[in-house]
Amino acid sequence: MVTLVVATAADPASVGPASSFLAMPGWNPGPSIAIGMESFANGSVRLLMHERSIVAEDDLDRRWEAATGEPVDEVIFLSRHTAVSNRPALTVHPIGVPHIREGEPLPQGGRPCWAGPPNPRVGPWLRLMKKIAEANGLIPEFEITLEATHHGPVVNTPTMFLEIGSTEEYWGRQDAAQAIALLLWEGLGLGGGSGVGNWSRENNGDNVLLGIGGGHYVPRHMDIVWKDGVWVGHLLSGYSLPMEDPNRQKGENGEKCIGGAWKQAIKVSYEATKLAFPGGEVIAHLDHKSFKGWQKNAITSFLTEENIKIGKPQDFY
Repeated sequence: MVTLVVATAADPASVGPASSFLAMPGWNPGPSIAIGMESFANGSVRLLMHERSIVAEDDLDRRWEAATGEPVDEVIFLSRHTAVSNRPALTVHPIGVPHIREGEPLPQGGRPCWAGPPNPRVGPWLRLMKKIAEANGLIPEFEITLEATHHGPVVNTPTMFLEIGSTEEYWGRQDAAQAIALLLWEGLGLGGGSGVGNWSRENNGDNVLLGIGGGHYVPRHMDIVWKDGVWVGHLLSGYSLPMEDPNRQKGENGEKCIGGAWKQAIKVSYEATKLAFPGGEVIAHLDHKSFKGWQKNAITSFLTEENIKIGKPQDFY
């Protein structure tokens, strides 16, 4: 089983960390899987460089195994981050577009009604990223943050994105690239040890946070995730929970109903999180202040119907 780190030459915030990572010891040429792709090997880690948009290369994990015979255990994408605020940031997040229905456009890749298994390293690596950023003088200039689940590409194994934001000035920053490379080096255990954020049988029964509600940077879920030992699954912001006002729509029998793809988004994200954390207990954490009363009641009722436990902050540590 190998870890697949994916970068694209088309993105300075992707190729920068990849180059810094490759400057560390132990790398050798890796197998070739297609024209326009180059790979490198270091222990059980493989770094794959391609030339297309980072969200345009679907099924890289399956394609790697088909070409090399090596099963992929996890995928880590290196990418840029954009934000209206233009604030410099280092971010980490799972991927998927579980709220998009069949036939709807896919502006950032993925597949309708899909969420990839979140990489169990998301929470532990957020905390490690902060330590590395502090040690390398990036804080307070750079914000260290989670992002909500929000784009592709399609991947079938536990996956996460590591991103540098939020403008061209910062995408090419060497100190930010070096921080991401150090995160990969230490987090994957290439410098010795077993790495950071490995989920194993020893974690059976541990609680895993499924974030529901809030803005794109999920601040109330972040308050919990900063605590050591907290595991993180999918994070569904408000825009991934489209809910139609029940006063504007009625069901077949005249009863009020709440339309939208919110149920689909929650169910798909819950199932993907369960898949990524075998033996773990996935618990929903709601950003209550981000919902109107009818929305909160509807979500709570749905979670109860689906036998998804709802937790308080203290349930995760």
